Amino acid sequence: MKILIAGIGKVGKTLVEQFAEEGYDLTVLDTNKEALERIVEICDVITVNGNCASMEVLTEAEVGKADLLIAATGSDEINLLCCAAAHSLCPTLNTIARIRNPEYSKQVYRMRDVFSLSMIFNPERQAAAEIDRLLHYPGFLKRESFAKGRMEIAELKVEEGSKLANASLTEIGSLLDCKILVCAVLRAGTCITPAGDFVLKAGDRIFVTATANDLSALLKNLGVVHRKVRSAMVIGGGLGGYYLAESLLEHGIHVKLVERDAERCRELSALLPKADIIYGDGTSQKVLDAEGLRDCDALVALTGNDETNILISLYGKSYGVPQIITNLGRVEDMNIIDTLPLGCVVSPRKLCCNTIVRYARAIHHKTGAAIAVHSIADGQAEAIEFVVDMNTKHFGEPLKNIRLKPNIRIAGINRADKTEIAGGDSIFGEGDTVVLVTSRDEVLLELNDIFAD
Repeated sequence: MKILIAGIGKVGKTLVEQFAEEGYDLTVLDTNKEALERIVEICDVITVNGNCASMEVLTEAEVGKADLLIAATGSDEINLLCCAAAHSLCPTLNTIARIRNPEYSKQVYRMRDVFSLSMIFNPERQAAAEIDRLLHYPGFLKRESFAKGRMEIAELKVEEGSKLANASLTEIGSLLDCKILVCAVLRAGTCITPAGDFVLKAGDRIFVTATANDLSALLKNLGVVHRKVRSAMVIGGGLGGYYLAESLLEHGIHVKLVERDAERCRELSALLPKADIIYGDGTSQKVLDAEGLRDCDALVALTGNDETNILISLYGKSYGVPQIITNLGRVEDMNIIDTLPLGCVVSPRKLCCNTIVRYARAIHHKTGAAIAVHSIADGQAEAIEFVVDMNTKHFGEPLKNIRLKPNIRIAGINRADKTEIAGGDSIFGEGDTVVLVTSRDEVLLELNDIFAD
């Protein structure tokens, strides 16, 4: 499958690396010649230097042979024109555009046929939605939903003194009085697919499959107190800060939004009349003290600078803020980040890339394609949901009798009236959905790819 990626910024670069690993035929377009030279050093791609909204440039990139175009430049307008121009040259082309400006959101959706858009993505809005979700479910570092929200994979850290520390996986169910499955463990930067005799250690990040009720029971039995967030301080008044504040206000949470640009503060005051818009430097302890950070239930570091966000979150930790969320856009070495008390870490580009990768795989493999794909364990594993169809092998066979390829674990099975955490006696049938976790390098395009036979 041939994919064109227009724009080699943070999102574009992440997509190029992901798709290159999966063996897609890639062409990258950008006006920045140096950026194109750098990506060629990393990945096996064809590059075209020029304005990606130009028909001449798109023709040079052989848009007529492409299956998918992803317009991810820094300009909404160029992304829209790029998709429209490309579709006029290749009417069968699937197009995806990044649209960030809130003023465009509704009208672009209404005019998606005019611009020939197959899908729209907004990293800042997706990050805001993820942060909003995390603030409503404290205790987990991340939660991913499957089966229309009936089953989740949650990430949490094994702390010193926790009931989980030094416990084997076979002991966890009885120890915590809830049904969960540990489907992956991140230890010292390495992802492990654990067996039943695997013993957890303090410092491990574990990925747990369970129903929403069992996840709540897990936190309760671990002694994690659920404190409802009533007030939140958000540092950074960019698009992400705006989207998050808007969402939190809708849920009745009092928001203090700190922004260092005076003109932007005036804009935010008009857009968010119910929020406290504070003109000041979010890295200043004087500002944080004056605005009552110690009394807030949550702190979200959402500036455009990773280092600044890390510093702000460390301040919040030292102040004893119950819940901290840190936005990181560029940091790649998660081993270093794991050593810092930054609370939940959110990456906008990774969130939107998961959505785009799922869409691309569905185009590539129309029958039996995944209906949900989430990258977990710092990108070393994927949680994938497939629908069982008439072509799926091993109908009605207990899982204990089925041989899977190495480093694959079936986490859950969902049918119309039941969500089941997978065990040896579990079976699946046509129409069910199966959630699995894999740390294999091989891309799983359909459910039958997991079986060893």
